Amino acid sequence: MHHVIFRADNHSEKLKKLSLTLGYKIQIFMKHKPFISLVASLLYIPLFAGAAQLCIMDQPEPGGNIISVKPSENTSSDSVLFKKIEDLDKGITDYEHRFDILEKQIDDLLWFERLGDVAHIDKVRLTSTPRWKPKDPDDRFATNKLQFYTYVFIPKNINPKKKYPLIVLPHSGIHANFSTYYYHIVRELIAQGYVVVSAEYRGSTGYGKATYENIDYGGRENDDVLTSRDYMIENYSMVDPHRVGVIGWSHGGMIALMQILQHGDKYQCAFAGVPVSDLENRLASHDKSYSDYFTAPYHVGESIEENPEEYARRSPSHYAENLNKPLLIYTNTNDNDVYVEEVQLMIDKLKELKKDFEYKVFQDASGGHGFDRIDSKEATDIRFTVYQFLKRYLHPPHPFASAGEMRKAAYVF
Repeated sequence: MHHVIFRADNHSEKLKKLSLTLGYKIQIFMKHKPFISLVASLLYIPLFAGAAQLCIMDQPEPGGNIISVKPSENTSSDSVLFKKIEDLDKGITDYEHRFDILEKQIDDLLWFERLGDVAHIDKVRLTSTPRWKPKDPDDRFATNKLQFYTYVFIPKNINPKKKYPLIVLPHSGIHANFSTYYYHIVRELIAQGYVVVSAEYRGSTGYGKATYENIDYGGRENDDVLTSRDYMIENYSMVDPHRVGVIGWSHGGMIALMQILQHGDKYQCAFAGVPVSDLENRLASHDKSYSDYFTAPYHVGESIEENPEEYARRSPSHYAENLNKPLLIYTNTNDNDVYVEEVQLMIDKLKELKKDFEYKVFQDASGGHGFDRIDSKEATDIRFTVYQFLKRYLHPPHPFASAGEMRKAAYVF
C-alpha cells in the first residue's frame, strides 16, 4: 500500500499534529479506494502551493513514505492550514461522488452488454415529489419536484398488441443503486414475459452529491418507486395495469412492503425478501454508523430518541394493519444485515392483526443476507418458489415449469 506522509519539521506541535492527522486520513482512503486516494494526494499539491514545499523522492523512506511535505519558511498561520484541510476534505468527498458516477456509467454499459440479447433496455428520467423538507428554508425552488432515473426492461419477444404483467423492482441498500448484481434475476423475469421497471430513487449513488443527500429512507423514496410504476402504465400500452407486482430484497424489500401497505390498490401482490421492517429494532441492533445515516443534517437530522414518531412513520411495521393484498416474506436465521428478529417483528405483527399472508424463515441458508440472490442451486431453487408465488396472481405468459428450466433461462446451461 502506498503511504502519503506530511512532515512539519521544526514547526509548532499543533502543525505537526494536523499534518499527521491529514496523512492518516489519506492512508485510510488509500486502503479502501486507492484511485481516489491518488487523486486526493495530487489535489493536495495545488491546495498547498505557496504555503508548503513538496519533496517527491525517488525512493520511499523507511515505512513506505513516497511523498513528504515541509511547510516553507513563509507559512502564514495555522488558520490557513485549517482552511486548506477543510478544502481538501470537501474535494475528497466531492471526488467520491464523481467516481460513483463513473462506476454507475460503466455498470450501465454492462446492462446493455449482458441483457441486450433478450430485452429492450432503456433508462428514462422522471419527476416525483419534492424533498420532504427543504435543505434551506429560504430556497424559492424547494417545492420543485425531484428528478430521478429509472430502468426499463421489456422482453424482445413481446407482441405489442397484447398485455403483459409488470414487476416493480426497487434496488437494495441504503445509498446504493440498481446494478448488474440483479442481472440474473432480471433475466429470469424477462424469460417469463414480465416487463420490469426499477427506480433509482432519491438517495441512490452514482448520480452526484445532490441526489445522495436527497435521501428519504422510508419516506418519499417510495413516491419515486410508485412514480416509476405509474410511468410504465401510462406510456407502454402492452403493460397490464391489473397485473402489477412489486418485489425487493433488503431495503428494496422494505420498499416492497411500503408499496403494498400504502398503495395496495396499485398492486396485485408483493414479495419482500429479508426486508428492513422496523427502524426502532434496527437502530437498536446496529452500530452508530447506521444511525448516522438518519441524523445527518440533510436527512432526518434527529435521533430516534429525539423524534420516535418520525422513525415510526418510516417503518413498514407501522402500516401492517393496511395489508389487503397477497404478500410473501422470506427471511434467514443467519442474515448478518437484516437480522431475523427484525423481520419476525413484522411477521408477528401481521399475525396479530390476523392478516392473510405467506412467509418462510429459512434456517441458516448459505449466503446469509443474500441467500436467495446468489447463483448457487440452493439460491435459485428458492427464487423459483418466489416466481411460483408471483405466477398465481400475475399470470406471466411463459412461467417456468421447473427450477431447472429457470436456471437454463438465466444461465444458458
